[in-house]
Amino acid sequence: MKRFLSVRQWAATLFLLTCFSIATLFCYVNLHTDAQFEAFVEDFFLQELRSNPIHFHYTIDDPSIYRIDESQLTLPVYRAGDAANDVYALSLLSEQLEKYEHRRLSKGNRYLCGLMRSYIDTLRLTSSYPYFSEPLSPSSGAVAELPVLLAEYRLDTAEDVELYLSILEQIPAYLDGLIVYEREKAAAGLFMSDDAADKVIEQCDALMDKGELEERTHFLEVTFTNRLEELVRQGILTEDASLSYQSENNRLLTTVMAPAYDRLADELTLLKGNGKDTCGLAHYPGGREYYEALLRLQTGSDRSVKDIRQLLYDDLSANYDALRRLVQNNDALRKALSSEQSLLPEMSPEEMLSELKEDMAQDYPAIPSGASGETIGCTVKYVDDSLEEYSAPAFYMTPPVDNVGNNTIYINALDTAGDLSLFTTLAHEGYPGHLYQTVYCQRYWAQAGMTPLRNVLYYGGFVEGWAMYAELSSYDYAARLAGSEHPEAAPYYAACRLDRQIQLCLYSLLDVFIHYDGISVEDVQRLLAPFGQTDADTVASVYAYIAEEPCNYPKYYLGYLEIMELKKQAAEVWCADTATTAARCDDLYSDPDFLNFFHRFLLENGPADFKTLSESLWTGKND
Repeated sequence: MKRFLSVRQWAATLFLLTCFSIATLFCYVNLHTDAQFEAFVEDFFLQELRSNPIHFHYTIDDPSIYRIDESQLTLPVYRAGDAANDVYALSLLSEQLEKYEHRRLSKGNRYLCGLMRSYIDTLRLTSSYPYFSEPLSPSSGAVAELPVLLAEYRLDTAEDVELYLSILEQIPAYLDGLIVYEREKAAAGLFMSDDAADKVIEQCDALMDKGELEERTHFLEVTFTNRLEELVRQGILTEDASLSYQSENNRLLTTVMAPAYDRLADELTLLKGNGKDTCGLAHYPGGREYYEALLRLQTGSDRSVKDIRQLLYDDLSANYDALRRLVQNNDALRKALSSEQSLLPEMSPEEMLSELKEDMAQDYPAIPSGASGETIGCTVKYVDDSLEEYSAPAFYMTPPVDNVGNNTIYINALDTAGDLSLFTTLAHEGYPGHLYQTVYCQRYWAQAGMTPLRNVLYYGGFVEGWAMYAELSSYDYAARLAGSEHPEAAPYYAACRLDRQIQLCLYSLLDVFIHYDGISVEDVQRLLAPFGQTDADTVASVYAYIAEEPCNYPKYYLGYLEIMELKKQAAEVWCADTATTAARCDDLYSDPDFLNFFHRFLLENGPADFKTLSESLWTGKND
């Protein structure tokens, strides 16, 4: 007998069909939005990389994965007025991001979209002051950076050699673009001081030394030849091809790159006199506002300048009191601090890295395994003699995102003479510092199927704050390592750590005073005198460096303090989630389980700005 649905059954069926249709449509819209956003993110990532073939080569090992012809990429050349157009371009980018509704994105994409919005908004603030930026900074500008990048340019194939030589041919146009920008800065009344210009001019002469080029002993010739000889040993190049490439490299260095550096030096000489004497940003119209925006961009901290001052004041006071108490009744310690002691066993840099890797294992999560089971290696090199004066004490060369197995750390012998300074520097650059954090993040993103977008979003406060956190923790590792032979190592290294923190905190405060309050070199001399720094030349050098490199010290130390503030918040979350007793919470910072929880949170949610990280800690709790 044929049966028919009742009215009630029909109504229920229609209701279920409607719900199913709505759910299907909802899933489609959300998945479609996720797909659109992910395509946008990948396109943004690749566009940023395509804009500079050197950075592309460092970031991507196999360009075929992204269907990119690396030979078609060219160095960015600044054109007149480009700086003023950046705000418009960033506004368009911000409008595109606003099209993606947060509620329609997956949790991971919501987080990434929020990061991008925050980053672009901050970048727009700094771009509103187009001529405050200084690409030719004496300490970190293009003049000194470019030769280092060329010396480490990866040569795995004959095509890589061709790409390298083509980049040398493009350097004159690249530097000519910087000259155009410097002329615009001068017209805007924002050209560098004569002292800073003299330093850059001196760099141009020293880095492209004519005598070394003629004798073929220049480091860009020596390093190039060494890389080619390795390709010959591997059978990738013939001896004749290697010699031909070496000849072409010499020709380009002597007839293309060196003249371009000379022309830049000549142009800077002509522009001298257009800038003020060395001073902070506060002395320029709009300088304080630019400094506030730059401080937020460089450090990732959204605190006001007033709150940053207070955070630094409190830290300086606490560390100064702790150091005073430590040495107050310890004459031996007071004498030891006046000259760096060698208490560590004799070790090579590679052995120190191995020791650090072993020491950190209990408190930090293991690096995720790679898809091909690749091991993680690291080569330690020393900065060429000709670059020592212009290089940082050390720096880590970030490996390609698709091949993180081979890492390089450069050491500047001028700044790492003692065993403790070398040990803590390797902790900063290697384990558990930059190398560990970089490789962990890249492996984690790869496993999660995420575009490594944060390689092109700049979070200096997180990256350098993490490395500073790693460096300062390594004093405890050093004390344990030296302890069996030198029981005096523990208080000595504790004092060394406090002394390091006081110096970095003090210089971070000076950064605020110089660039926001506009204090003079005489003011700095009065401020440093109670800390034992009275030499006029040293004070002048400190003032000049901070004036020429705004936000550099806060990027490191304020970044570190923000991580420590996050650590306090993480302890509250941990105690609440694990029902840990108050007494147990007091000793939490030495608990390996808590430390693993906190470090994993930072590694899997960063690099990022600290407001985003704090919100993620409380809302997501690392789930």
